[in-house]
Amino acid sequence: MSTSEKTLTPRLVKKLWVAFISIIFLMGASYVFITGYFANKYNQATAQRVNSNIANHIIEEKFQNASPFLEDGSVNKPLFGDLMHDMMAVNRSIEVYLLDDKGGILYSVVLDHSDDAPAKKVSLAPIQSFIADKGANYILGDNPRNANTKTIFSAAAFDQNGRKGYMYIILAGKEFQLVSDNLLGQYFIKLGIGTTLLTMLFALLVGLSSIWFLTKNLRLITGIVRRFQEGDLNARIKNPEKSDIEVFANSFNDMADTIVGNIDQMKSVDTLRRELIANVSHDLRTPLAVLKGYVETLQMKKDSLSESEKEEYLDITHSNIDKLSKLINQLFEYSKLEAEQVTPVKEPFSITELSYDLIAKFKVIAAQKNISLALDKGEENSMVFADVSLVERALQNLIENAIKYTQSDGSVTLSITRKGKNIEINITDTGSGIPKNEQPFIFDRFKQVNKNSKKQGSGLGLAIVKKIMDLHGTTITVLSKPKEGSSFVFNLPVAL
Repeated sequence: MSTSEKTLTPRLVKKLWVAFISIIFLMGASYVFITGYFANKYNQATAQRVNSNIANHIIEEKFQNASPFLEDGSVNKPLFGDLMHDMMAVNRSIEVYLLDDKGGILYSVVLDHSDDAPAKKVSLAPIQSFIADKGANYILGDNPRNANTKTIFSAAAFDQNGRKGYMYIILAGKEFQLVSDNLLGQYFIKLGIGTTLLTMLFALLVGLSSIWFLTKNLRLITGIVRRFQEGDLNARIKNPEKSDIEVFANSFNDMADTIVGNIDQMKSVDTLRRELIANVSHDLRTPLAVLKGYVETLQMKKDSLSESEKEEYLDITHSNIDKLSKLINQLFEYSKLEAEQVTPVKEPFSITELSYDLIAKFKVIAAQKNISLALDKGEENSMVFADVSLVERALQNLIENAIKYTQSDGSVTLSITRKGKNIEINITDTGSGIPKNEQPFIFDRFKQVNKNSKKQGSGLGLAIVKKIMDLHGTTITVLSKPKEGSSFVFNLPVAL
């Protein structure tokens, strides 16, 4: 057995074998039954056709010289005795019956010598049809010795001395039935044995060829699946549209592509998380080290430090606590967005008023660095339909990021422009800009650019902005050149 055949499940092969053998044996049994049934009917029809005129011959030959009735009106039994003697010399299975014109049985030699309870009457309909057709068609009539069966016969009408009736001759009597049943049983046995042997041979040939043909593509696909399972992630089913099981082949290829994509994504996520851990560890370590140093200094030199020095140390400690708190809040916020636990509650609000509030909030921070922070084109009140708290968070991160990377005497400008059914929000700074090779990754989760900058952070601010834009079904883009500043642009729908 080849390697590809070994990959096919034995259970499926067994089921196919059982199905094929069952079908073949059922066909064989049906063939035996149908063949035997029609062969028996053929023999009976042949016997009836050959002996169809025997009743007429008896009437023409016997009743011309002697009447079937005596002078007292009784049946001429000696005549029928001689008749049966002559008939049985030719065919022992023949039974002769004398019927009246109503179908009643007047006499039969076999009934005088039989222990069977004879019928008193037979149906005339088959007899009349037989006479009308002159025995040309296959017709079964009543069997006086067995009311539950029908048999082949010959019949003819007579009219003797004003008495009418029928000569009714059973061509396959009781003895014939016994012999016929015995021979038929033997025939069925022989036919059954022969058919069984042929069936087994036929089933073997058909089963092997059919199972091989039907499972050819399945064996191939199973082999590909095994290769994929063993680590060959490039294993694919070629030309699936030409396969007998195209749907399964396409489904496997799609599944394999999805799995490989998920694996690559997981590897990417794992790499990014390691970077995040490294960045967060650094960001946590620095303020913690500063906190520890200044707290230890306050503890050891509390008596020798002046009040101004103590105040300075406490301010530095407070500043680093704020950094820690902000970092922790960012981590918590991003984890909620990443886990899709945040559902935007959209409503109409003024993006212009929100922008003025944020500029007022960051005005002091910008002034400390001598940075100009302003809202451009803020005369018109622009209404948008979005989640006000999430949009506020996104703008806050963008403004804070712009101030962070803008040098002294620089500027940060927020502009609002109506464009069709959307409002375009643009945050532009005159900072250091973003290198072109890093711009495609600026919004990646856990990704930090400008790693050589002294103003490094966890890299979560813009990732949070990207997630917020995704929740609103919009995109954010960056336009930047090194040493020329950066612009972050996104659109929100106009509130109708």
